Amino acid sequence: MEADKELTGLSNAETKSSILFLPELFEDDPFFQKKKKLLEDLSLDGQEIMSLKSSSSPSQWKDILDIMLKRARIINLNEIELYFAGADVYNFVSPRNELEALHSVIGLVESSMSSDKHEVESLLGLMHKAAFDLIHQLGEKVGEETRVVRESSCEKENSLMQWGKSNGVNTKLEITYVEGAGRGAIATENLKVGDIAMEIPLSLLICDKDVIESDMFPILKKIDGIESETMLLLWSMKEKHNLHSKYKLYFESLPEAFNTGLSFGVSAIMGLDGTILLEEIVQAKEHLRTQYEQLFPAICESHPDIFPAELYTWEQFLWACELWYSNSMKIMFDDGKLRTCLVPIAGFLNHSTCPHILHYGKTDPVTKSVKFPLSRPCNAGDQCFLSYGNFSSSHLLTFYGFMPKQENPYDVIPLDFDIATDEDCVDGEPCEWGTHMVRGTWFSKNNGIFNYGLPPPLLDHLRRARGSTSKAKTRDNLEIELEILDDLGSTFEGMMETLGDEESDDRDGSDWDVTLAMDFKDLQRRIVTSIITSCNAGRELLECELSTCTD
Repeated sequence: MEADKELTGLSNAETKSSILFLPELFEDDPFFQKKKKLLEDLSLDGQEIMSLKSSSSPSQWKDILDIMLKRARIINLNEIELYFAGADVYNFVSPRNELEALHSVIGLVESSMSSDKHEVESLLGLMHKAAFDLIHQLGEKVGEETRVVRESSCEKENSLMQWGKSNGVNTKLEITYVEGAGRGAIATENLKVGDIAMEIPLSLLICDKDVIESDMFPILKKIDGIESETMLLLWSMKEKHNLHSKYKLYFESLPEAFNTGLSFGVSAIMGLDGTILLEEIVQAKEHLRTQYEQLFPAICESHPDIFPAELYTWEQFLWACELWYSNSMKIMFDDGKLRTCLVPIAGFLNHSTCPHILHYGKTDPVTKSVKFPLSRPCNAGDQCFLSYGNFSSSHLLTFYGFMPKQENPYDVIPLDFDIATDEDCVDGEPCEWGTHMVRGTWFSKNNGIFNYGLPPPLLDHLRRARGSTSKAKTRDNLEIELEILDDLGSTFEGMMETLGDEESDDRDGSDWDVTLAMDFKDLQRRIVTSIITSCNAGRELLECELSTCTD
């Protein structure tokens, strides 16, 4: 690579040069060793700087940008991305990872631009523009079409927006109803990277300060082990009925029912049989019921004036839980405390696997506000998306009440393997992964022998369990590969039988919860089908290879 010639020789007197710092991998990264190994394979471990010379050709500075981006992708990998990446790890892994990596590179280039001489400023400018162009291209590739539902009334939402603006809210978004998503935030003008889409004063945030200032706090603080989040639940159950509440318009804008997985009825839950979502919802509902029964009716009987029984029914408690699960945000305050908050108006921003807004959970000490800056552009009339987190569809359905429209790289099926065995260790070292999982094989670009579109750590584990670590195309190794795919295929065929046929699902006249349950079951079928298909395709490759194997 031509860029390799630019890595050293910083004192070359023939040309002016700019020092570019590479994205840094910190030792407190939970996957430091794995990422360090990947950087070593990229021949960049220990390399902290690169040199961009004024004489660098377009191909040379593009190579430097490519190296910076590859390193940034590795450093910004999360657990699931790292587990599934395999040979694709240096290239596009996910929209989230790509945005994080590009912004890391842009930050380093801007740092050099602010301190460097004009001889290389033009080249840095070209690199800067190229990185921004990649962000634009990513948005065009994964962007979602916005269709506004004009006939839906937004009277309550508009009243809340006016209240917010009169109390210091600044926004370049408007709230409306979007087809297939309910309420959403639409850009009122073309917004570029770095623009503040919305700014909410701290005084409007609903958090522990509101509980502390209420008449119920002296009672709640005496309850042993009660958490601040639980106090907020109880406060909001009563505050929503307070006609003189500071947040009256906010509570009036909230739906009567959130329709999350926590409100699934018996038919919907039964329809989830065979899916990972069934256990998740059942456990969550049992936890909430236990939490409720620990508090009620005892607290209502002890303090009926503060906790009137009619406001603290199970249904009201579940509503408050769904409110805080689906609308709250973790905000880091100036005092260093991370607080769970409801953020009026910002709660209308919907989730996407490739959001416009990635980073927003920190207060600005100067403006005393929470800002929502854009990580990728948003055109006027388009819906502006937020990241709720790197969540699976099962989590989003359970606690938020929806499934993403786009492909979700975090939709995984965990596998129950006993991996704490001597067979799963190499040269006395413990196994690299504590758990194994699969996801839709359509995410993988590597479908050849020894890969099959399946996660490399899983395949390596199954090979080690059979005493094999080599990937040489010997007859013994190929037969082991066949055995692995036979076992995997059999496992997932059994899982498919448990899920049943799609034709057996009765959707006619179904309630919202049954429809969501069936949608999730379809997703599970699609993932399992892709695994079976990949196993079958892999077997065909292996049988073809074995037919010509002379070993």
